Amino acid sequence: MTANAEKYFDFLQRLSLLIRKNPNLIKTTLSNIFTMRLIGNKTHGDLAEIAISEFVNQYMYDFRSQHVGKHLFRAKQHEEDIEIIREMDKEKFSISLKAYGNGPLQLSTDKSSRFFSGLEREHLPVIEKEKIQSILDSEDFAEFGALNILPLIYDEKNKRCNILVFDFTAARQAIYQIRQEVAGAGRKHPVYRFYDNQDGYICEVRYGSASANALQRGLWTHTEKAAPYFFSITNGWINYQENPILVHLFSTALLSTPDGHKNALELLEQDVEKQKSTEGLSKRSGSFL
Repeated sequence: MTANAEKYFDFLQRLSLLIRKNPNLIKTTLSNIFTMRLIGNKTHGDLAEIAISEFVNQYMYDFRSQHVGKHLFRAKQHEEDIEIIREMDKEKFSISLKAYGNGPLQLSTDKSSRFFSGLEREHLPVIEKEKIQSILDSEDFAEFGALNILPLIYDEKNKRCNILVFDFTAARQAIYQIRQEVAGAGRKHPVYRFYDNQDGYICEVRYGSASANALQRGLWTHTEKAAPYFFSITNGWINYQENPILVHLFSTALLSTPDGHKNALELLEQDVEKQKSTEGLSKRSGSFL
């Protein structure tokens, strides 16, 4: 495990403990995040980055968080949207937050198409275990597991969410075979699917070379098909409730002045402090009770 991965894993352990001890905090936050789908199908993803960043700042006293913003990272050609600072040693690492429905999940946007091109040179259809390690150790696969992905997986029909993290370490150790397969009807490029020694699906490289859609090509998996290679930060599904009052708040705020926003913000901050008190959170101790 790299130093970056160790820092992220420590953060995930702390986050999971906080959620287990104070489930109402994450339930409220997730309910507000997925309420944003009432405004637009894509709205919740961007606002989730802001919400989770603020969640860290308000409730995880061992860490600070900053929502860096897409414009900066796009300029740097990185995918992460949230920067985390560990208070004990001021170490920093970044997180890429994903908000996806239960099913296909993009783990990495392969902007330079190195995953696909590297596999294309191997003359598939099948790569066996003996060759796989050298592929995973190659420069083409240097980004495999290099990103800290935090996926908010939602099931809109049943109004529930599960924060599921893909275990790159377990996946890497389990890859037994890589196959070139037909992606599906009407798709131009094949996919390269990774399987374990029980023929279980792990992940795949899809959508082709540099001529394909840059935002869709890359490394994908599937939260249901690859379930053994995920672990839940929320200890399973958390039911959430849509909050129509929040939609009304947003619409009214768009017509309000900064003075109105300031007054509303003071009330909202008081409500957050009330939640901390109710949940027994102690900022003075630097931890959660």
